[in-house]
Amino acid sequence: MLCRMSVHIREAEAADWPAVWPVFRTIAAAGDTYTYPVDMPEEEARALWMAPPPTRTVIAQDEDGTVLGTARMTRNHMGPGSHVAGASYMVDPAHAGKGVGRALCEHSLDWARSSGYRIMQFNAVVETNTHAIRLYEHLGFQTLGTLPEGFHHPTEGYVGLRVMYCVL
Repeated sequence: MLCRMSVHIREAEAADWPAVWPVFRTIAAAGDTYTYPVDMPEEEARALWMAPPPTRTVIAQDEDGTVLGTARMTRNHMGPGSHVAGASYMVDPAHAGKGVGRALCEHSLDWARSSGYRIMQFNAVVETNTHAIRLYEHLGFQTLGTLPEGFHHPTEGYVGLRVMYCVL
């Protein structure tokens, strides 16, 4: 049974990075959901995740202000494809399964719609990340295609990378 918690989402500020970094480091180091180097240096991670506009970074907190997760949203393409948004999510593993990822994904979809995007696209969803895939499908995403063996999973070997999208 899932334990839903109260999640407050707000814009991330530079001062939030020390609380976001442990979540980022843990997720990246696991090597099972992101194409980031498992040993990505902190400064490189901060520049990527806390990038300036048009990128938008938010944090999810509980009622006590504890950072539960974070999302990074931006346009996925430029020029004639600039109506396509993209997003990435990281949830502290200690708070997985409590609705944090859903809250972040729903927030990013609302942001994309209100910002005038027509589509949200995820470029690289690891096919073994079944919880995320199930959530994305529940929220209206479809798999456009899968790059066979596009991801080298630390325990499963070479697995597919899905491209998923949702028409907004």
